[in-house]
Amino acid sequence: MVDILHRVGIENSAPEKVYDALTTVEGLAGWWTDDVTGDPDVGGVLEFRFPPGGFDMKVLDRRPGERVTWEVVAGPAEWVGTTVDWQLRRDGDYTVVLFEHQGWAEPVEFMHHCSTKWATYLMSLKQLVETGEGAPSPKDVHIAYPD
Repeated sequence: MVDILHRVGIENSAPEKVYDALTTVEGLAGWWTDDVTGDPDVGGVLEFRFPPGGFDMKVLDRRPGERVTWEVVAGPAEWVGTTVDWQLRRDGDYTVVLFEHQGWAEPVEFMHHCSTKWATYLMSLKQLVETGEGAPSPKDVHIAYPD
């Protein structure tokens, strides 16, 4: 198994503010995709849609200001059964986000693409929390087509 790992610092923001962007439909629509629906509570399923397709995530864990964990229950075969985990902690004037997309069966080319896309969306999350405006799909940075 292989994982996608990223770390980003979000300036002048409490972990609770980042947590809200990860645990509300409105927050998620502000940085990942503007087409999100579903139940963000533990046990609920969030549905994320993008121009080329989408993902359904079951919410496994939510700890205010600390952690959010999802399991991919529908989407591309490479994603189904993987988990997406966000760990949050305060470090001075920053909230540090440790991001993991865990459990990929092998490092296929699609994983390389997804790692880059996750990085762009993490920057969108940072932008949303710091400035109030992110760059969710379809306004995101396009790295390949279809994206």
